[in-house]
Formats: sequence, structure tokens, C-alpha cells
Amino acid sequence: MQFAELLDSLEVQEIHRASMEILEQVGIRVQNEKARQTFTRHNCQVDSNSHIVKFPPQVVEEYRQAFSPSFTFKGRNPDFDRTIPGDRPVIVTASSAPNILDPVTAKERRATSHDMANIAFLINELSGYDVFSISTLADDAPKGQFSLSRFYPALKNCTKPVRGNTASMKDLLDVLELGAIVAGGKEAYAERPLITHHCCPVISPLTMDVDSTESLIYLVENKLPAYGTIVPNAGLTAPMSLIGSLALGNAEFLAMSVLMQMIRPGAPLIYATLSTVADLRSGIYTPGAVETALMHMAHCQMARFYGVPSGGYIGLTNAHSNDAQSGYESGIGTTGAVLAGSDMLNMGGLLDSLLAFDFAKAVIDNEIGLMLKRFVGFPRVDPDRLALDVIKQVGVGGSYMENSHTMAHMRDTALLTRIANREMRTTWEDAGRPDAHSRALKQVQTILGRDNPNRLPNEIDARVRGRFAGLVAGEARWPTI
Repeated sequence: MQFAELLDSLEVQEIHRASMEILEQVGIRVQNEKARQTFTRHNCQVDSNSHIVKFPPQVVEEYRQAFSPSFTFKGRNPDFDRTIPGDRPVIVTASSAPNILDPVTAKERRATSHDMANIAFLINELSGYDVFSISTLADDAPKGQFSLSRFYPALKNCTKPVRGNTASMKDLLDVLELGAIVAGGKEAYAERPLITHHCCPVISPLTMDVDSTESLIYLVENKLPAYGTIVPNAGLTAPMSLIGSLALGNAEFLAMSVLMQMIRPGAPLIYATLSTVADLRSGIYTPGAVETALMHMAHCQMARFYGVPSGGYIGLTNAHSNDAQSGYESGIGTTGAVLAGSDMLNMGGLLDSLLAFDFAKAVIDNEIGLMLKRFVGFPRVDPDRLALDVIKQVGVGGSYMENSHTMAHMRDTALLTRIANREMRTTWEDAGRPDAHSRALKQVQTILGRDNPNRLPNEIDARVRGRFAGLVAGEARWPTI
């Protein structure tokens, strides 16, 4: 597949050169002491007072040679394992919204661990999704169990790879212990880590934090799957220029990735981004803007230059409901990303600038995801698909409807949509004129109205609950009205 490119080869080289100049002459303020010590040992210039680390070009060039060309997500069910770029595009839910649109009242409220269980079950049953990135926070989390109250319902109800972040090192260690119990022990988890960890250690502009960096270092040291996302916001935390913001964000990616390779050469990573442009009429955050798609596409080119998988948050929306704005922002962003070669798309389920999860939106985005996979699944030319014998057999003016070739390929040639309405107007009107949102919500009700066959086995669940006293229930169950 040929990829859409916004930059020519010389421009890609110039972005790389500019990022190297930023790292060498401006540097990164590194708040984490262990990271500063690592940079010092590997010949970076570290100012002990300002904590600014500057990177000689030869150091960056040395450690980027260790970048891994692939990244693997593993789940409770090995059938759902995905490796990028080979399995691209991997469709992932967007994550960490504090709120949810209640599926019964349609009112926005704080999300709970029970919502998380329902979402996990739903995503497990929607074939367009490959990875469940934990979609919301849990307002009902008991004290000291903030992250457990998210990861436990996710792992209990979803056998696909689970991706998420943790709030502290204590939370990280608790979640890793949870994962080990689910996997069958520490050795089994080391062999097959069921959780992919995500963090944002670099805060634009050019600052590496304490806690997320600490977690990333620990995970890389222990050979556990982890990656970080860079999030420059042009006009606020990056230059009000797509190219300048690209150069800054690329420098931040290099700094984070070089740290990972200094700790463990060959540590898998993803060039993951959520680069945005502020709407300076109000300073509002604009993940649904077309510029987010353009930046994502340009970052994909830089990822190919470095030979690493790419992806990130894309296809998001500023819309507050499943309306036309939600559809065109999600559609434009994700289509641009796939055509540009993005390997992973965090795109599912969120409205309201990443602040609220909506069950119907998740189902609509599942169908968008299935459509996006068609862009990279165009069939190769072979005698069966070329169908010359069939064309000759049917001849001029004939019908292919009842031909055996048509019957054999009716499901693998056309995506048979469930949300997109293809009925005649009269049929649609007789059904009450349902829109995409109501169609999607009906599918949610159908899925969550049945028992979850992929729930954690009782004996493993009992071990989890025996270890973590007072843990949330984590049961998926459609609310009764």
C-alpha cells in the first residue's frame, strides 16, 4: 500500500535536523532523578541546577539505531494478540474520560467501575476493536484502589489486550500483581504480559515529569510492554505552526525513546502522538480539528523515517453528541491516519473533547474501524478474484445474483454494516425513523443484555478478591430501568 505523504524526503530530513538542534541547544528539563542519572551515564550534558539535559547528536544517533521495528499487544485470549505494523490498523478505544453518558438517562455523570465492566464486555464483543484501552476513570474507587478499580473490571470482562495507565508507582505495582494473578503467576505474566502500559512522561514544551517517567523506567527495566505519547498543543505548548510543532514534538519523542534504549536497547516502542492546534478564539482544546489529523499524518512519516510503529489518539471529536460533527470529525481524522500509514488508532467511544464516554459512540466507532480496515485489506489480484471465467459465463446483459461465485464472496467482498442505514425510506419510516445513535444503542442493549462468556474464571476471580480486600465488584450488567 502506498502511503499519503505531506512531506517530501528532504523535508523529513529537515524536521529531523531541527529536532536534533532542539535537543542539543535547548534540551529537555528532566524532573526525574533516575532519568537524569541515566542521561549522565550515557554522555548527555546534565545541568544539576536547572535539571536541563542536552543531547549531543551522536548520542541520539547511537541510541536510535536500537529502535525496535515492531510492538506486540497481548491479551488473555492469544487469538486477540496484535503486532504492529504487521496487523495494522489496530483499532483501540480512546481512554481515561472522567464522565459517561448514562445509557438509560442520556445524562452526563461521573463514570464508575460498573460502567467500566460494561464497557470492557462491550468492546470484547465488537469485532472492529483490537485493544481495549480503559475508557474511563472510576469515581467509586475505594481509597488506595484508584487504578485497580479500572484494571480489574477491564481484565475481568475482556479477553482482548488491555491498555491503560496508572497514577503512581504503588498503583503500578498493584496492577502488575493483579495481572500476575490473572495470568497464573509472575513467571506466566513475564512470559505473557496481559497489560500494555501507557504514559505521557513528556509534558510539552520539553519537560519530562517525575511519576510517569519513573513508571516508564521501571517497565522498561522489567521488560514489560510500555510506550509513551507526546502531546504538543500548537499555540499553547508548541509553536503556532504545524511544522514548528512537528519539530518540537519529534524532539520530545526522540528524548523519551532514547531514554528507553539507554535503559534497555531494543525495548519496543510506538511513535504515539496527540498533537493538536489550539483554537485561539477561546484557547479551547481541539482534538477533533482537521489539524490534529494533519499532524498525526506528518508524525507517521517521521515514524517511518525512524523505522518504528506509529499511532495515537485520532478520530476524536469536540462534539457533545452523536451528530454530524461527531461523524465527520471522527471520519476525517481516522481516514487521513490510515492513508498516511498509522499502525494504531486510539479512536473509540469518546465525545466532548475526551471528557465523556458514550456507549453508542463506541458502537458507531466500531463500524468506522471495520471500514478503515478495508483500506488496507484491498484484495490482491488472483484468478479467483479477477473472475474472468465468471464474466465469460454470465456474458452480456446477464445477472451475477445467483452465481456461485457471488454466493462465495458476498461476505468477504462487502462490509455488511449494522449501523449505517441502507434500507428504503419507507422501511426506515415504518421503523420509527431511527438514527445512528439509536441503532447503536440498541446493539449495546443486545450485547450487554446477555451473560458474558469471557468473564474471569471463578477460581481466578476469587484469588484476586482475596488479595485485594474491598475491591469493586467489576460485574458487567446492563442497567434495569
